[in-house]
Amino acid sequence: MLRIRCLHLSFEALSDAFFTCRKNVLWAKSSSPQVEGSFAMAPRGPDQEEREGLLQQWREEGSSQVLSTVNEGPLVDKGLAQSSLALLMDNSGEQAAASEDKWSSRQLSDLRAAENLEEPFARELGEEPLPEVEGPTWAAVPMQTDPQYADCAVLPMGGLAAEQWEEDPAVVAWSIAPKPMPQEEALIWPFEGLEQLQPPQMEIPYHEILWREWEDFSAQSDAQGLEAGDGPQFQFTLMSYNILAQDLMQQSSELYLHCHPDILNWNYRFANLMQEFQHWDPDILCLQEVQEDHYWEQLEPSLRMMGFTCFYKRRTGCKTDGCAVCYKPTRFRLLCASPVEYFRPGLELLNRDNVGLVLLLQPLVPEGLGQVSVAPLCVANTHVLYNPRRGDVKLAQMAVLLAEVDKVARLSDGSHCPIILCGDLNSVPESPLYNFIRDGELQYHGMPAWKVSGQEDFSHQLYQRKLQAPLWPSSLGITDCCQYVTSCRPKRAERRKYGRDFLLRFRFCSIACQRPVGLVLMEGVTDTKPERPAGWAEAVLEEDAREPEPAFPRTVGTIQHCLHLTSVYTHFLPQHGRPEVTTMPLGLGTTVDYIFFSAESSEDENRTDRRLYQDGTLKLLGRLSLLSEEILWAANGLPNPFCSSDHLCLLASFGMKVTAP
Repeated sequence: MLRIRCLHLSFEALSDAFFTCRKNVLWAKSSSPQVEGSFAMAPRGPDQEEREGLLQQWREEGSSQVLSTVNEGPLVDKGLAQSSLALLMDNSGEQAAASEDKWSSRQLSDLRAAENLEEPFARELGEEPLPEVEGPTWAAVPMQTDPQYADCAVLPMGGLAAEQWEEDPAVVAWSIAPKPMPQEEALIWPFEGLEQLQPPQMEIPYHEILWREWEDFSAQSDAQGLEAGDGPQFQFTLMSYNILAQDLMQQSSELYLHCHPDILNWNYRFANLMQEFQHWDPDILCLQEVQEDHYWEQLEPSLRMMGFTCFYKRRTGCKTDGCAVCYKPTRFRLLCASPVEYFRPGLELLNRDNVGLVLLLQPLVPEGLGQVSVAPLCVANTHVLYNPRRGDVKLAQMAVLLAEVDKVARLSDGSHCPIILCGDLNSVPESPLYNFIRDGELQYHGMPAWKVSGQEDFSHQLYQRKLQAPLWPSSLGITDCCQYVTSCRPKRAERRKYGRDFLLRFRFCSIACQRPVGLVLMEGVTDTKPERPAGWAEAVLEEDAREPEPAFPRTVGTIQHCLHLTSVYTHFLPQHGRPEVTTMPLGLGTTVDYIFFSAESSEDENRTDRRLYQDGTLKLLGRLSLLSEEILWAANGLPNPFCSSDHLCLLASFGMKVTAP
């Protein structure tokens, strides 16, 4: 049946099959050993009339007669006929053996013609093979079915057809060909206006280049020598991920010239992102740069099918992206959700459209543990202003977020429940902003604004904006301790209950003896002057029942917070001797994404467990390792065929103490 169907192929469809150079390739394998593999490297064919005649000759005289005629013709005609037979004689029973997708021979021929190369490209079968190209070549290969590669697989581009994602082994993923293709010259990037894409000069699959290890801390002792398994714990995982909004990517297309156009397509990126979410399967998912239409049309429905409940806050103004926090209702119950807008009309310091989102979640303990309880968990997610010159704006935005976290996480006794603060903070490690979050204090007066985030060095510029005290006006309603003024005021005592003896003290006080203004004199009812018995005091000491409003003196040039946060990551890879990176703008690796959590910092420099903090109610059990700049360069930077964002995801596992009532 396959051979009969191929006889009816039009010339245009046959020609397209010869020279297609797309990710979805046409797999073909001939049963004849003489023509096996010739389809992948089709030589330059004759003109259109000769090919039409050749096809018509095949239809009229049969395959055997055409083959004999071709063997007597020129080399160019011979190569075309053999390639045609390789397609027409395709055996449907051997379709499982897939061949590699090679660069189009027509493109190579056109390039040679443009360079005035007159050497014929076609070679007679049976001659020595062409010299191999140095380095790997791009190819489309079947998706790996090994479970360890599940996070790098590509899902179908269509919508969700089932209630849960399934990995289709027939899906094609971009990778490096196992063996280099015989070519006469190095491959040339065929897309106009883009730079040449150089594959990494090593024969290692991308899955291994971008392999990220899971660092397990659950078996390590904490500062008190207690093991993680010394008591029941509520364990969960949290992922923070800047997924790169499509609108922002298109507005800054010059940052992604190194990427193949296909991997920048949203459908391709969305499938990869969903596959990554499904592979790591976090209990809480914090996303930044979430485009609004993509969220409502694709992300939210897909995440809901994966078992998540989602909350989304779009940026103010005309921006189309925002932040999202998703959690699994089987693990947590929502107590409250507070969107945070940093824009304040009339304040030049807070005139940007960035936002945040704060959720208070109650962990759900399995019924088998009996009558036990777990403290609530406060999760904050944000994307701070990028502008490296406006560190004053970044600090003000962070103060607003910390004030909201303080209000949501504050317990009745004045303490705070466990807190996780994550997101894209657009600040590098050990910068003043980073140290402020970790250490809880920052002296900012006179500091250059560009120095706050540490992203770029503008010290050479003549004019430098400097931070002045106070950083924000009192009208913002936030103290220098990053708390709302209303939440800092002590609660008023209950209404006083006055007894009879207390009230009798005011019978003949000075106020009581004064004639009210406008009092109408009525004989027997009101007199001109009240009678004052001899010996009565002129006045009785009055007690002011009003409570004084608390005063909040502002610390000159210093801001503080009392949330006790530390970073999940150490920002250094000891095994590689290189710093960790979470993004690569313009090819330069840096860290701007963080997961902070409630823990006391440790000053002990002799600790050997790779952690610089002391565990509290919230204990870090593990984290997904980050990568170095060199490793990402080997994978052609970010995004790449397997990481569909210009940021790496952050993933950590936590444990919370379970207490008896």
